[in-house]
Amino acid sequence: MENRIQRLFLSAALSLAVIGQVSAAEPEEQEEDSTGSLSNIRVFDPQVERREVDRDSIDYENWEIGAYIGVISIEDFGTNEVTGATLSYHVTEDLFITANYSESEADLTSAEVLAGISILPDERSYTHYDVSLGFNILPGEGFLGRDIAFTSNFYLLAGLGSTDFAGDNHATAVIGGGYQVLFNDWLALNLTLRDYVYKIEIVGSKTASDLEFSTGFTIFF
Repeated sequence: MENRIQRLFLSAALSLAVIGQVSAAEPEEQEEDSTGSLSNIRVFDPQVERREVDRDSIDYENWEIGAYIGVISIEDFGTNEVTGATLSYHVTEDLFITANYSESEADLTSAEVLAGISILPDERSYTHYDVSLGFNILPGEGFLGRDIAFTSNFYLLAGLGSTDFAGDNHATAVIGGGYQVLFNDWLALNLTLRDYVYKIEIVGSKTASDLEFSTGFTIFF
């Protein structure tokens, strides 16, 4: 009987010892997992799909020719339609020289309309030409959808020319600027604003400022 009780105590003691060893081993495994093991951590690997963008730019051709249409505000003679043509040579990527020619027809002044008189009966044709320096100042990009990118830039213009109006040629200063969008390496759209400043004598001597806004296409060759 006494031996049986001893065996029961020994069995209980061994069971408690085994349970204690297992309990002591579990924190060590947890500590190892939390500090050294990455087997249970899921790593997110993002799959970024790169898309190809078709970006047009000016080709190696340095010459640019084009035509445009727009409106011109001839001082004292109303706002009228204007047509013109340009020829440019690109000296560098940012600097170009452009020759400009335009034609229009002056409207009646308010005095002519009210008084029923004609100040310029046969001299209403308006012709202008100039040579200017152009500077590309803000190159950038425009996007159409997800896959097509247009090269674009803002530019400034400054030059000298002549305006044939009211039966006389007038030395003219030209200032302006514009925005150009390249559809591919040879075709571009231009939005341009020019101001023609010159002295004129019709009723009295004055400085005229004729604003011209135009849009047109140019081709590189």
